[in-house]
Amino acid sequence: MAVLAYSLGKREINQYFTIKNAKLLSLAAVFLLTVLHSLSRHYGGGDTCEWLLSSGKFLGEGVWQPYGCMMHRYKSTEAKDCLHQKRVAFVGDSRIRQLFYSYVKLINADVKEEGNKHENIPFEDRSSSLKVDFLWYAEVNNSMKDQLMSWTECLFQKTAMKPDIIVVGAATWSIKLHNGSSETLHQYKANLTAVAYVLQRLAESSDVFWVLQDPVYEDLLSDNRKMITNQQIDWYNEAALSTLSSAERSADLRVKILGASRLAAQETMSESLDGLHLTESTRDVGTMVLMNSVCNKILKPIDGSCCHPPPPATTVQLLTACFFLAAIGGFLALNVPFHAVCKLGLIMAYFYLCDRANVFMKEQKFYTHSTFFIPLIYIVVLGVFYNENSKETKLLNREQTDEWKGWMQLVILIYHISGASAFIPVYMHVRVLVAAYLFQTGYGHFSFFWLKGDFGLYRVCQVLFRLNFLVVVLCLVMNRSYQFYYFVPLVTFWFAVIYVTLAMWPQILQKKANASGIWHLGVMLKLLALLLFICFLMYSQGAFESIFSVWPISKLFELQGSVHEWWFRWKLDRFAVIHGMLFAFVYLLLQKCQVLSEGKGEPLFSNKVSNCLLFVSVVSFLTYSIWASSCRNKTECNELHPYISVVQILAFVLIRNIPGYARSVYSSFFAWFGKISLELFICQYHIWLAADTKGILVLIPGNPMLNIVVSTFIFVCVAHEISQITNDLAQVAIPKESPALLKRMLITAVFFMAVLVLSMRERPGH
Repeated sequence: MAVLAYSLGKREINQYFTIKNAKLLSLAAVFLLTVLHSLSRHYGGGDTCEWLLSSGKFLGEGVWQPYGCMMHRYKSTEAKDCLHQKRVAFVGDSRIRQLFYSYVKLINADVKEEGNKHENIPFEDRSSSLKVDFLWYAEVNNSMKDQLMSWTECLFQKTAMKPDIIVVGAATWSIKLHNGSSETLHQYKANLTAVAYVLQRLAESSDVFWVLQDPVYEDLLSDNRKMITNQQIDWYNEAALSTLSSAERSADLRVKILGASRLAAQETMSESLDGLHLTESTRDVGTMVLMNSVCNKILKPIDGSCCHPPPPATTVQLLTACFFLAAIGGFLALNVPFHAVCKLGLIMAYFYLCDRANVFMKEQKFYTHSTFFIPLIYIVVLGVFYNENSKETKLLNREQTDEWKGWMQLVILIYHISGASAFIPVYMHVRVLVAAYLFQTGYGHFSFFWLKGDFGLYRVCQVLFRLNFLVVVLCLVMNRSYQFYYFVPLVTFWFAVIYVTLAMWPQILQKKANASGIWHLGVMLKLLALLLFICFLMYSQGAFESIFSVWPISKLFELQGSVHEWWFRWKLDRFAVIHGMLFAFVYLLLQKCQVLSEGKGEPLFSNKVSNCLLFVSVVSFLTYSIWASSCRNKTECNELHPYISVVQILAFVLIRNIPGYARSVYSSFFAWFGKISLELFICQYHIWLAADTKGILVLIPGNPMLNIVVSTFIFVCVAHEISQITNDLAQVAIPKESPALLKRMLITAVFFMAVLVLSMRERPGH
């Protein structure tokens, strides 16, 4: 009865929720969300600088998240680059002095908070010709106004003494010295009105920030500070906001109000030592907000979307847009390939809006165990719910490999969106999953060439097109290098290596090996030669970099002008493919010798051997997991990973295939995702994650759970549609006739050379 209900439940779901209906729903959602976000940006105050300065919350200890955008965490070298030959002035009381010290410690961590508290404090970094000064003006009065006026005179005289960045704030001393009297508040407003005009003058050529007063923790205040209440601080902040707002003349030339640190202090002031002065986390927030406000538009960090204008379109991007617009304009031509190009153009527009235009919001990742493991439990339950009988029960049959790719891809997606790379045990297990993909690459291609013997150009072009089509289009649309999508260059390279290894003389196929056992030795020699080649490259980094730095090959493997990233990715899983090839060879040999029992319900070996191997596999699998969970240093563990990752991969394969009942079923849920695993991996860069995987795309602000559901739904539908488009276009782009195929290859080569020349003329960036 339970089985019948289970079967009917699945059938009911599949009847009404088809992939076609899902795609139509996702299209409507994209259109609606794009319109809503565009209107919100235009009419509702979509300035990310304003979001940075005035909003935010702590995601966790020390991780600050502004509303709707990502805040880059600046390092000393970046700060020096941004502030080179600049002057910065902090003007105010003891809490502004705290902000000053946090600011200069970012530039030089060795700075000590020493010296007289109520005096000016200079700081200079000669390596960057940077000067930062703290000027003690505890009250908004004529003395502060005179100091600011002196800088406006420098502006008029065009001298170099005026600061490029001015940070001002004061109020608590006025409250303390005058016991919180209402007359003092009125005088504060009057003085600030006079100062506001001067600040506006300075804002015409400098970045000027007024720091709102942070709250206090009244229970910890000493007796001589008891009059500094949060109500008093709110009144003074309201006075500052009303005065500075009325003084504004232009949105571009105005005094910026820094209120984010006040929000941070509301969450942390209970940890203050005296109830008045700020905690390190609050000071850090203030410093990073100031740095992002000034430096993001200069250094343009990819994970700093606050105050970061969208990059200008390159010539290649404009030409690509023209091509897609021309295709969409001719939409009435209803043949399938043209229709596919139109759909691809619309999808690429969505990619661009998500990750290159300031339409949708972006937020930072923050790892917690629950954000990784709870979704993991969900997909395991779904995977078990959707299980079916396999059509065949051979080891690593097509349904099983699709299932394997599917659940691995889902785990990797959860790993990326949750920021789980910060947790080393999860990181090491995911590294095994990437190695397992390459293991499958070696296993699958070796099996095909060994059994089919098809080394023809058509087969090669089909594989290369399937692997690279989406990435090539994204390189053109998103202005990113080929190596940026590192997994595709990796599997493409290893496919080429497998092809050359097996296609070169002498070509050894199963038919030939069956005739004479000596040919099996020939295959082993080929694999040994490949292993020696890999070891040579591994122990000769100079030779490796020389090979892949040769133009135009270098353009495929360089990232930001260096092949170091390619070297890191290549060496991390350098043996995974040859492990897969060797496993395929041994398996096919055992299969030919009829050593294996692959019938339905039968164990792979005899009961005794199967039980023994199953026990060893479980122990090996758990041993690797225990080792990975004990890792404390990524670098050290990565050094061992290429040699031992195969242990867990082989253990999983044996556990999954030795019992006959395990080979007889598979998860159709995971297998469905496995068929589009490549598209899922690539598409996540821009339409699920954001800022080139550094952050998370926000379609539904204020509701993280609903946002993940909606963005994931659209993301999966897009990946599935791209998979179909790729298959449709492959039929047209790769003809079976050799003359036509050679002609297409020549046209493709000319196209890539033209793109290369155009990209070289652009300003160097990515």
